[in-house]
Amino acid sequence: MTLLKRLLRGLLLAPVALFLLFEEWGWEPLAAYFAALGRLPLWGRLERWIAGLPPRAALLVFGVPVLALVPIKLLALYLFGQGHVTLGLGLIVAAKLAGTAVAARLFQLTHPALMTMPWFARLYGRWKIWKDRILAQVRDTWAWHMGRRLKRRARFWGARLLAALKSARF
Repeated sequence: MTLLKRLLRGLLLAPVALFLLFEEWGWEPLAAYFAALGRLPLWGRLERWIAGLPPRAALLVFGVPVLALVPIKLLALYLFGQGHVTLGLGLIVAAKLAGTAVAARLFQLTHPALMTMPWFARLYGRWKIWKDRILAQVRDTWAWHMGRRLKRRARFWGARLLAALKSARF
């Protein structure tokens, strides 16, 4: 019975782990790219206004990207159903990247206000502990370690190739 439980747990954990890894990988860099827009005068004013919102308004603003992406995801499902798999998949990926960038930046701006709500702070603390535990389990796997090795090798060979191309005279 324990083997079956472990197999089922692994099957259920895999998509959750992939989702968390994407969020972990994309959250900070995408938020940083999106934050660069803050240098634009109008965008900077909008960000300052969002950062100054009271807790309930901050929660509402933080939830907007999730709701805004629902029609886009439904359109992608429609495209899948019509046989446009590549277009639907591209739309899903673009929506995921854009949604993560917007959500990450909005969370950075609204985090102080959101954490003043006791229920949010409690749920966020639990979420963070759970997420960190899942990511630690993923990072302890053979696949993770192999992926890290492959990434280091790719960077090494990419740097050598770039250096060789720079020194080549055409």
